[in-house]
Amino acid sequence: MEVTIESALAEHSPIGVPRATLEELDGAVRSAADRIATGREQDEHGYAALNLPEETDPEPIEAAVESVTPAENWLTIGIGGSALGAATITEALDGDGETYYLDNVDPADIAALLADIDLSETAMNVVSRSGTTAETLANFLVVRGAMEAAGVDWTERTVITTGESGPLATLADRHDLPTLTVPDGVPGRFSALSAVGLAAAAFQGLDLEAILAGGRRAEASLADSLFESPAYAYGATMYALEAQGANVAAMMPYAESLEAFAEWFAQLWAESLGKDGRGQTPARALGATDQHSQLQLYRAGPKDKVVTLVRPRERPSVPIPETSQEAIDYLGGSDLRALIDAEFDATEASLRKAGVPAIRIEIDALDATGIGELLYTMEAACIMAGELAGVDTFTQPAVEWGKDTARALLRGEQSLETMDGLSVRSGPESQ
Repeated sequence: MEVTIESALAEHSPIGVPRATLEELDGAVRSAADRIATGREQDEHGYAALNLPEETDPEPIEAAVESVTPAENWLTIGIGGSALGAATITEALDGDGETYYLDNVDPADIAALLADIDLSETAMNVVSRSGTTAETLANFLVVRGAMEAAGVDWTERTVITTGESGPLATLADRHDLPTLTVPDGVPGRFSALSAVGLAAAAFQGLDLEAILAGGRRAEASLADSLFESPAYAYGATMYALEAQGANVAAMMPYAESLEAFAEWFAQLWAESLGKDGRGQTPARALGATDQHSQLQLYRAGPKDKVVTLVRPRERPSVPIPETSQEAIDYLGGSDLRALIDAEFDATEASLRKAGVPAIRIEIDALDATGIGELLYTMEAACIMAGELAGVDTFTQPAVEWGKDTARALLRGEQSLETMDGLSVRSGPESQ
């Protein structure tokens, strides 16, 4: 993997980082790297996530999945980090079987899924560390009810991924369900390289050891200087860019199968670093599609953005047939691989020309090793950025406030009338 920060420097952008600033920042990076290393050695909360490539054992994950298969479909029921890591991995890689994710409680979407999927050929994985996540439990109850109505024995088709105690752990014990453990000390958004993120991959027959090997490759590249570590280079540069006014972090992978990765990154960056009145707002884009839309804003809008461009160096070849039409003959005889790489290079040059800082991330290939390396690198980068910013990277108090309020509303302990706000309505009732 290679992280290139040249286009994020001050000589190319009015909100870029001066080279001297990065050199001065490297001392703080060294101290932060030491703190991260100590946290890992002591298996401290949050820092323990960076030990997962060494500690995660694929065998119990594969055994739990095999105990509820054969099935044609794998349905992960979770929310946020309980689903996005798994979705990133299965969508990036080409495995067998269909994977679905219930990570929201939109009734129309869930009703449509249950109407279309063959529940007799579906296994589900219910994921919640606490076992009390309202959205996850509600969706599980809905799917379980649908299975019972269809005459499907849900106990033969369910894996529970949870902590040592809680309602889901109790349920698993009562029905003797296969259980996977959410690792201690690892927040959900950092859990992709554990059973949380790998069960769906195991169902698809993907190489879990290769995914973890990619994480170990990224782990081996950690160093005490931002100039020697791709992960720390990214985290430190993003931190420095925020100080320069780059308050929006656009993630723009140039691979259709990395669209879920941009979703995963958005949660990781926002939930981890949005503290104490600071933090960059993630934006999700997809190359080359969003060159025809969002790029207009990035180039000509407010100079408050940094764009991260991600691509694999290796891609499959899809030749473009020759054509006799003069206006498009430059395409004929070329390849879609060459076209999307040209689009990537053109976007990077376009951003630089417009004075918009950009960071390029290139992985060797979009395979099991590559996705493991990419996920680990972004997690380590996020932790470095949090250390430099002096925020508690591993908490999410604002998220917990919203959860508690939703539960209070459902229990009737609070009403909307007691909450401050202003509603503007349309329709006959507003007349």
